[in-house]
Amino acid sequence: MTGYLKIVVALSVMLVGVSRFAYAGGAPNLEAGEHIAQTFCAKCHAVETVGKSPLEPAPPFRTFHKKWPLENLEEALAEGIVVGHEAMPAFELSTEQISDLIGYMRTLEP
Repeated sequence: MTGYLKIVVALSVMLVGVSRFAYAGGAPNLEAGEHIAQTFCAKCHAVETVGKSPLEPAPPFRTFHKKWPLENLEEALAEGIVVGHEAMPAFELSTEQISDLIGYMRTLEP
């Protein structure tokens, strides 16, 4: 199994059956979401509407919704994403930060 396929499988398994984790504090702060994406994710993922990901197997944020429902990422982000490869850092976000990041990711959908 290739490294990319292992990443996809690990992330997919993690997302299967995940319940919806919603922030009830109001509308997401899209500027804060973009800052989170730039801080935690841009080293590997393309986090804008154009461009390639710096790490080739890392999918651009603008394509995430095609592979996984974004609401399924909410709980994974709250618990700390760990996909079993060295390049993916483990981190946890607050409920508000998750709402902001997911809100920002939705702005990247065509």
